[in-house]
Amino acid sequence: MKNSRASSSAKDEDTIVAIITPPGEGGIAAIRLSGPRSGFVLKNHFRTTSGKRVKDFQPFIMRFGHFIDIHNVEIDEVLVVYMPKGHSYTGQEQVELFCHGGSQAARSIVDTLLKSGARAAEPGEFTKMAFLSGRIDLSRAEAVAELISAQTDKSYQVAKEHLLGSYSKVVESIRQSLIELIAEVEASIDFPEEEINPDEVEKLLDTLAKIESDIDQLVASYNGGRIINEGYKIAICGRPNAGKSSLFNLLLKQERALVTPTPGTTRDYLSEWFELDGYAVNVIDTAGLRTGGGAIEKAGQSSARKIMKESDLILWIIDLSQKSWKKLLETDLKSEFHKNVLLVGNKIDKAGSTKFANIKYGSSGILLVSCIKKIGFNQLKQELLNRIMETMPDLTSGQIVTSARHVQKLKGALKSIKAARAKLKKNASPELTAFDLRLAADSLSEITGRIYNDDILGQIFSKFCIGK
Repeated sequence: MKNSRASSSAKDEDTIVAIITPPGEGGIAAIRLSGPRSGFVLKNHFRTTSGKRVKDFQPFIMRFGHFIDIHNVEIDEVLVVYMPKGHSYTGQEQVELFCHGGSQAARSIVDTLLKSGARAAEPGEFTKMAFLSGRIDLSRAEAVAELISAQTDKSYQVAKEHLLGSYSKVVESIRQSLIELIAEVEASIDFPEEEINPDEVEKLLDTLAKIESDIDQLVASYNGGRIINEGYKIAICGRPNAGKSSLFNLLLKQERALVTPTPGTTRDYLSEWFELDGYAVNVIDTAGLRTGGGAIEKAGQSSARKIMKESDLILWIIDLSQKSWKKLLETDLKSEFHKNVLLVGNKIDKAGSTKFANIKYGSSGILLVSCIKKIGFNQLKQELLNRIMETMPDLTSGQIVTSARHVQKLKGALKSIKAARAKLKKNASPELTAFDLRLAADSLSEITGRIYNDDILGQIFSKFCIGK
């Protein structure tokens, strides 16, 4: 069932509470209480340093005092801030309370608030409350989770732009253009004598083409947005003993993978993360690919081929110290590669006078390195950065899609727009054209939450941490 925010903004009148700082020891712990009874509950449990109750809390003024339990026993010294309805994170009446860090004091305060009628907040419920109260739209609510989970400068930058509403404004602008078109088409339904003339049809088609182009641009940005959100996935592949694990360790700046002269040491894959100029990179050391080997080694090779297909880039490592490396590579070029590949010739320090310039995969030559001597490593990192940058749109444009859900809705809007254009060209009934345009507008409305499904809300906010 689809709902509008206006119909559901007041459906949950509970007052909810949760610790909003990470677990463990620290200087302070923060607790959030939100809902219509927040101020009343605070008055019951806060006392000034002289032991007096506070009749009225001045909004946004921090007060120092003591938190007492239901038996009038002091739990801890606290700082409290009261926020009235319409002027808080959730949009509801809200209290934020700060006690000494560590788990016991905060838990004791929360237990007291639960006994006083509050309910434990569910994952993401504070942000869900902010959405339902109309303080933020759904795409901005989703950006909260992105901001919390951001591990690099680039992912933080995009999440921040989403939270500030840049992306929402782009989507809403496109939706508004569709609404204006719908009004023009529906005028010919309400007033048949005002049938759309051929010149007007051309104008409508031109406008739809512009809208389609704008949505196409958003859909195309998802490749970069996915990488920013999920990381750039690099598979290190090649024949056994080519130096894959050595390169893996070099990229991570630690001895993560076992390195031995014995071919086939890596039987399963190793996966780790590192940051490259603000981008998160997931690098995977795979089992060596060759014919033969035991059952375990073959299983590792099968896993390696699967990872290759799922990766954004394959680093194919070549052992240049082998005399037959060129013949082996030509065989591999025919059978192993599936997409974006960078050829990396390793052991250049042992290769003697071997020539390397004539072997290419696509337009790529061989990048020469020595993992032992660390020769060519800076050039390799720069090439990896270049490959990542090729996929990146303007991070400050507000036009970067990072959500698979949003891409699905954008593609649904595109499908409906294409159907509407086809009907306009065939001079079909305006009712049918308007129907398709409304489907497109509704798809965009589901991104920002003008229209939403309760099940979808559950899926979105269940991914949040408790306390947010």
